[in-house]
Amino acid sequence: MDILMTPPVAGKHQAFFYSNTSLLNKMPALVAVLLTFSMNSGITLLQYHLICFYTCLTCSMAIIYGVFSASNLIAPSVVAVIGPQLSMFLSGLVYSGYIAMFIHPFTWSFYTASVVVGIAAAILWTAQGNLLTINSTDATIGRNSGIFWALLQFSLFFGNMYIYFAWHGHVHILDKDRQTVFISLTVISLVGSVLFFLIRKLEPEATPCEASESLLQTESTESASIVVATPGLGSQALDAFKKALQLSVTKEMLLLSISIAYTGLELTFYSGVYGTCIGAMTQFGDDAKSLIGLSGIFIGLGEILGGGVFGMLNKGNRFGRNPVVLLGLITHFVAFYLIFLNIASDAPIAPEEGTHLQAYITPSVEVALLCSFLLGLGDSCFNTQLLSIVGFMFREDSAPAFAVFKFVQSITAALAFFYSNYLLLHWQLLIMVVVGFLGTLSFFVADWVVVSSRRDTDYDSI
Repeated sequence: MDILMTPPVAGKHQAFFYSNTSLLNKMPALVAVLLTFSMNSGITLLQYHLICFYTCLTCSMAIIYGVFSASNLIAPSVVAVIGPQLSMFLSGLVYSGYIAMFIHPFTWSFYTASVVVGIAAAILWTAQGNLLTINSTDATIGRNSGIFWALLQFSLFFGNMYIYFAWHGHVHILDKDRQTVFISLTVISLVGSVLFFLIRKLEPEATPCEASESLLQTESTESASIVVATPGLGSQALDAFKKALQLSVTKEMLLLSISIAYTGLELTFYSGVYGTCIGAMTQFGDDAKSLIGLSGIFIGLGEILGGGVFGMLNKGNRFGRNPVVLLGLITHFVAFYLIFLNIASDAPIAPEEGTHLQAYITPSVEVALLCSFLLGLGDSCFNTQLLSIVGFMFREDSAPAFAVFKFVQSITAALAFFYSNYLLLHWQLLIMVVVGFLGTLSFFVADWVVVSSRRDTDYDSI
């Protein structure tokens, strides 16, 4: 849901966000992200305000992520045929339509839109991963991933802030209030979607070695006047599909899959489950429901801080990826422990009137919001480094690689949405602790494989 950014690289390479190009060339991409996804990021938390939607919403999110995961198998083919820019534009329009559906929601339109937006999400994320990679070099992919993630999470911050102030103090949401908000969200999202179409189309820069080979090939073919046929669209789509299947069973991707699976579990937790838990705590008073939006704001602040700081620290991979991932794990473990102490165990499955149970300490709004911040900060640690390592390891096949990434993540997110309706809070936290620990270990091994492979390559080139 998103956009990419490219730093200045020596010589002729043109940067996307950090280049000498005019500000007008950069603004459409920046504004598109903030408009389209500020509205979409607040949509889930906004729906949790509507208690009558809660049961349908959890089913809808499970459908979205289920379709999302399956659609990632065909997303590389779509991006290969129509290109990443048009893919993002069309997917953005679908997102806008999904938001518009809530103006006058019906059961059939609700679930139909869930299926369609799941397909659009797969295409959109695959396209953005492809664009992020081709606009980065090996030395800048880490920084660009961090900046991209921070920019994306600004949308989470603004979207939830809009919801918080729009409905602050409202115990019951009237149809008129709901329709006004969703009409506004739809219009703003449409503007952002249109701006996706204005993103400059950039080609990846050839390495010096590739440039030399290209020059030699050009010189040899000029005299021969050989005409090479361009592969057809059907062939490109089939090749992209095959490549995605091949990448999914490589040693590197299998190692990363555990880490990616963890991000899917905690994505569901911070984007839906935790906000619901806060809203269900009657001991937080009459403003418990408004705290859902405030929690989203603090999650966004943590995401922005993590994406910005770790993106800059990761410039040139000076600090490596492993310390950042380890920090993310520790941050999440601290958050999980505080949530375990502060939130009642039946909060995720509490009835409409909420829960009157108390955990191990007196429920504290300050602790709850601190946990929101820590959840966002830890999530940014994992996602920035996963984006970085996937873009680095699979530079030549970035679209299929990011499709596999989102396939694994969305499968586990859908699974988490399913069991979140039945499991008590402490069991959900335990699942994330176990998977997070295993995912961190597997990430360390995958990163070691990358470093070892690069060291061997550098040695062979001497």
